[in-house]
Amino acid sequence: MLPDNHHKYPWALPRVLPAILMAHEDLHAKHRLLLGRFINVLNYSTEDPAVGSCAESRAQVVAVDAKLYIRPDAFFGPGCVYPLASVGRFASHWKLPLITAGGPAYGFDKQEEYRTIVRSGPSTTKLGDFANVLHTHFNWTSRAMVIFHDLRHDDRPHYFLSEGIYLNLKEEMNITVEAQPYEDDVKYYKDLISFMKERGRIIYICGPLETFLNIMKLFQSEIQDPENYAIFYLDVFAESLANGRPWQNSDPDWADPIAVFKSVFVITYRSPDNPEYRDFQKKLHARAQRDFGVHLEPSLMDYIAGSFYDGFVLYAMALEETLADGGAQNDGINITMRTQNRRLWGVTGLVTTDHRNARDIDVNLWAMTNQETGEYGLVAYYNGTTKEIIWSQTEKIHWPSGGPPLDNPPCVFYPDDPACKDGHLPVLGIVAVGSGLALIIFGISSFLIYRKLKLEKELAGMLWRIRWEDLQFESPNKYHKRAGSRLTLSQRGSSYGSLITAHGKYQLFAKTGYFKGNLVAIKHVNKKRIELTRQVLLELKHMRDVQFNHLTRFIGACIDPPNICIITEYCPRGSLQDILENESINLDWMFRYSLINDIVKGMNYLHNSYFGCHGNLKSSNCVVDSRFVLKITDYGLASFRSSTENDDSHALYAKKLWTAPELLIYDRHPPQGTQKGDVYSFGIILQEIALRNGPFYVEGMDLSPKEIVQKVRNGQKPYFRPTTDNRCHSEELTILMEGCWAEDPAERPDFGHIKIYMAKLNKEGSTSILNNLLSRMEQYANNLENLVEERTQAYLEEKRKAENLLYQILPHSVAEQLKRGETVQAEAFDSVTIYFSDIVGFTSMSAESTPLQVVTLLNDLYTCFDAIIDNFDVYKVETIGDAYMVVSGLPVRNGKLHAREIAGMSLALLEQVKTFKIRHRPNDQLRLRIGIHTGPVCAGVVGLKMPRYCLFGDTVNTASRMESNGEALKIHVSSATKEVLDEFGYFDLQLRGDVEMKGKGKMRTYWLLGEKTDVYVI
Repeated sequence: MLPDNHHKYPWALPRVLPAILMAHEDLHAKHRLLLGRFINVLNYSTEDPAVGSCAESRAQVVAVDAKLYIRPDAFFGPGCVYPLASVGRFASHWKLPLITAGGPAYGFDKQEEYRTIVRSGPSTTKLGDFANVLHTHFNWTSRAMVIFHDLRHDDRPHYFLSEGIYLNLKEEMNITVEAQPYEDDVKYYKDLISFMKERGRIIYICGPLETFLNIMKLFQSEIQDPENYAIFYLDVFAESLANGRPWQNSDPDWADPIAVFKSVFVITYRSPDNPEYRDFQKKLHARAQRDFGVHLEPSLMDYIAGSFYDGFVLYAMALEETLADGGAQNDGINITMRTQNRRLWGVTGLVTTDHRNARDIDVNLWAMTNQETGEYGLVAYYNGTTKEIIWSQTEKIHWPSGGPPLDNPPCVFYPDDPACKDGHLPVLGIVAVGSGLALIIFGISSFLIYRKLKLEKELAGMLWRIRWEDLQFESPNKYHKRAGSRLTLSQRGSSYGSLITAHGKYQLFAKTGYFKGNLVAIKHVNKKRIELTRQVLLELKHMRDVQFNHLTRFIGACIDPPNICIITEYCPRGSLQDILENESINLDWMFRYSLINDIVKGMNYLHNSYFGCHGNLKSSNCVVDSRFVLKITDYGLASFRSSTENDDSHALYAKKLWTAPELLIYDRHPPQGTQKGDVYSFGIILQEIALRNGPFYVEGMDLSPKEIVQKVRNGQKPYFRPTTDNRCHSEELTILMEGCWAEDPAERPDFGHIKIYMAKLNKEGSTSILNNLLSRMEQYANNLENLVEERTQAYLEEKRKAENLLYQILPHSVAEQLKRGETVQAEAFDSVTIYFSDIVGFTSMSAESTPLQVVTLLNDLYTCFDAIIDNFDVYKVETIGDAYMVVSGLPVRNGKLHAREIAGMSLALLEQVKTFKIRHRPNDQLRLRIGIHTGPVCAGVVGLKMPRYCLFGDTVNTASRMESNGEALKIHVSSATKEVLDEFGYFDLQLRGDVEMKGKGKMRTYWLLGEKTDVYVI
């Protein structure tokens, strides 16, 4: 039952009917619901064709006719409030379920009147819940004002949208709330401004965008202190943010819009960001165009259509359960009871309903985040499931007065209060009080200024910063670097620490290096640059200040592109996940309890620190040092975190096995996480420690990480959780686990209580882990083992140095042959790609420079080049003067990938050389000329003293000709290379034409311009 023509309604037929039909079609194939049953969907209009709006009388007639002649089992819609009120009463009387994503009015919360209504979309009550949390956060507990547009005809959308905020603040928070309607007549707007002056400072305005902007224009001219106001514009479908600045939707005659809109916030629904919703939107728009000839632009109104889809699925789930229990298909009371307090994962993300069958909704809060351009940004969002506001780590509110305004400033609303009248104090009393206050203020101010200056000095000093050249690295074995062999803890070298692989099973090895002679762990960050905002500097400063035995020590960070990384204390025993998965390590329960206690201590400290929570707690982020002390790592620095996995990748879901269900709502949950989410993660780690069967082990089920995450996210009872086994661990530990992974975050204990509980659970393990393991370590360590290890390390160090020298002279595979005592035979390769480059004008530059300057230039340049080519499957053949020769496809063949590797390397080198600075000629641009050719070659080792790996064949000559006939700062490519690159489909090449080549005649050549940005490569 929907309006069929008027598209202004979010629940208009062309928007909603395609969604319902899509849900109907997906029931069997996708959701596996009501198999073997047929559902007939019929549509009736509730629109008055004479005026083109919702009509209560028409809805009543349609409902009664449908009941008499069709005998429906359920109603979907109406969406408009007045028609829904009438049909809702009929449906409750007939005991038929009515599902709608419209009807946001507060009155539908009355269960005794609307017993069978299920609201799968937003409601004004839930907006009121957001307002309650917002006022609590800013300590606005006295007064507020609600202004709404109301013409008292049609469906009065702004009245019903604002009533939840009005009633919730008034009834639940006991706040004095003033309400004032307004109409389209501009002459009444001045009375509104006077009303705002006299009655409130925290103001909610709900009305058409044009009327809101007219009010704000008058507000700008009449209000002298806009910084003392906070105005929230209720624009749930974000129409005012289409241009990023609300005032740009009106005539450009504002005096200074940025000044007045600094105090204006915009409240919108939160658009789902899950892959299912994006796919649903595309299908919805295509179907609306196909079936109704209506072109729909992407907007938040699609959220309403998606909510109708989810409402249909929710109804089908409840109906199937009712039928399974022997109920009737039209038993609305039974069906709607089963939709209460429900959780499911739909196209709009997580759908949760309360005991009144109203859906919990998420809300976005927007504010002016760029005070120069006036651009609005998302500063916070409200999670309706957890009833928490999550504040952005990057976008901040810039209050005009430095902080939120007072909702009840003194002597403004109650000027007759005796406390506001002038008193009479003796002159000496006034002087004494004033002097005392002045001294106190001076003392406090001096202290605060000192602290401020000290903080600013620390921030400006950036003591945390480490330059990339300050780090020293060993040369790791390339096989391990590329393939990642699975080694035990006893086999692990010092070049790698532990990480989870894409399959969530095996351990790879994280990079380590030396900083000031100490071995450190290096975590690379996949970001092009880090913007050093004040918030980031503060976080880095606090990271450096952390000194706790169960948190890894933050050494510093490198922000030099492309080597952005975090440097922390290195723990040689590996991660907790490594230890648990290493079956050769026997863990008794004394040891396990010690590890658990270390986690609890670390998390309890973290939760009471500046950081507040971890956000990414898992067993691979718990590392063990040489003294068997467990330390938590990867905390803080939310701005450094990034994810490179695809939305549907195995690795992404494997990392989400520790994530709490309320955080699985979003594709990318807040990086800072929540404290209750950390407790849930701790519960999963407890099960790992207890059973040693990997994260989220479920007995008797072989599920992929994606399947596990989807089951947890769906939230269907009984809630999906890992297996517990009292035969393997104590019943008390089972109770703790189940408490930690409770579905309701409020039911989970905090780490303070967990610490107390663990102390009672493990009374004999109260001493430190070092003392607990002392006797065992004495058995493992003796003088002979120490001597053997010392001699072995000395031998391995010398062997490593010799191998590194050999690897620098010859390719890895050739060096391995020589190490095995084999003769290296010359070999023919059918297809390789060769790169040549030189510097245009190098001869004249050399003549104008000293020999030392030339050496320094080439050393800087080739050091830079060598660092870049390490990222590609290539081999540097040689450098002669300014000439640089690289090949891919030998000595290890790589199919046709050699052309791709050389092309990617060439683009990277060309990009780097554009920013390369010549020390003695900083204003000169280095002009690199590159040539590439693909073809067959022969290669082998030549000579005994200073042996060289050389390439022979016409391909080498042709590649050299490609370079010499090229142009500065361009990549010259032959036809042979172009043919191979075309097979990859994402390189941008431009025909140069036929070029005369010495000894070759005319050759058709191309310029390699870059990679196509609109092509996705899998």
